[in-house]
Amino acid sequence: MPNSTKNLNHRVIVIDDDKEMRQSLIYLLSAAGWEVEALAETSMIENKVAAFLPDVILSDVRMPNSSGLDLLSEKSNVAQLPIVLISAHGDIPTAVQAMRDGAYSFLEKPFDPQRLLTVLRNAAEKNRLSKDAERLRKQLATLSGLDRVLLGKSEMLQSVRESVLDFSSADAAALILGETGTGKELVARALHNLSDRANGPFLAINCATIEAEGFEKRVFGEAGQSQGLFRQAEGGTLFLDEIGTCTLDVQAKLLRAIELREILPVGADKPITVNVRIVSASNEPLDQAINDGRFRSDLYFRLNNVVIDLPTLRSRKDDIPLLFEHFLQNYAELYETQIPEVTTEDMAILITHEWPGNVRELRNVAERLVLASRRGAGSVSEALRVQNDMGDVPETLREAVAAFERTLIAKAIRNHKGKMDAVAEALGIGRRTLNEKIVKLNLNKSDLLD
Repeated sequence: MPNSTKNLNHRVIVIDDDKEMRQSLIYLLSAAGWEVEALAETSMIENKVAAFLPDVILSDVRMPNSSGLDLLSEKSNVAQLPIVLISAHGDIPTAVQAMRDGAYSFLEKPFDPQRLLTVLRNAAEKNRLSKDAERLRKQLATLSGLDRVLLGKSEMLQSVRESVLDFSSADAAALILGETGTGKELVARALHNLSDRANGPFLAINCATIEAEGFEKRVFGEAGQSQGLFRQAEGGTLFLDEIGTCTLDVQAKLLRAIELREILPVGADKPITVNVRIVSASNEPLDQAINDGRFRSDLYFRLNNVVIDLPTLRSRKDDIPLLFEHFLQNYAELYETQIPEVTTEDMAILITHEWPGNVRELRNVAERLVLASRRGAGSVSEALRVQNDMGDVPETLREAVAAFERTLIAKAIRNHKGKMDAVAEALGIGRRTLNEKIVKLNLNKSDLLD
């Protein structure tokens, strides 16, 4: 999708009691590509600004019930906008006073149309740059939040952080790949929060939780009843989690919406243009799903303009001490208790664990340990044992089955010392099926036997 957010028309509110002048200004500005709202006086300006969100205000100075100069002294969001004043009674003292009071510019009637357009454009662009700079300051102030979301010193994590920062400025569709619990939605939110769409909505949907027959209404909306997620996310980001669970029929409808940048609500006669960045995620390699005939290759190539692969926790075990300490501090603050002591033996237990639930599972163990320590009991091994008994409960049946299969196969490979025929026999499946599952579940035999 092109970055249409950068090319949105500028918005202006025109205030002039002279109807003929007001209509003339509306025609001039509209012809130049501006979005225009007009008022005959300043009394309703607050409501109009709140609803229309203009980039600049163009106001006459002298009107029967108010003055454009009064706008400059407003202690509100109106005075925060650039205000361009025009007057048929202009004089040097008035102009000087207006500029001192904060007016962006002062023009005398009759004015040159091109000069007016230039002044307004410069004022609007300055206002948008000011907003962008403020948003950037907020981003920089919270940039450490990205470090907290993707906490770790491993090269893999550093690469992911760099990818998020690089790709956030792009408006192309992004695909996030990673096992359950690796933080796919957190990365999607980071891509949104660091993008030009940060002021727009971020909406997330887990595709696996929506029945195929209800998907169209939920995502595209229904004429005269509901907007649907695409329209609700207008100007922002729509995150499609577990995209691989969509049926082929749903995939075809998503492909059309992404390709044409328009949707057809259920029961509607005409399509509606949408301006949304699509970020999707999957906990399985979609190329395997394509080979199995479960996923459309044309949709895959529309979704993967940008690809971010999230590493598993077991592939970056050096990060476990840092992550665990971070989670302990957070939960100790949350539950208003002391941070539990973690011994060398405790840390060894954590590092040797396989972590099928990844960072989410590690966080759950940390929380369990903090809660136990409040009662003067608990240990890492006990917290981990409870975790294993309960499982890192996945959000969907597909995730639950994948997590169970991953744990079972990994255990069998270790028990049979990597002899795959014996592993297949113990599991009661064929060797080919075993190989396919190892690839699908992203298991590494050498890692399991280290």
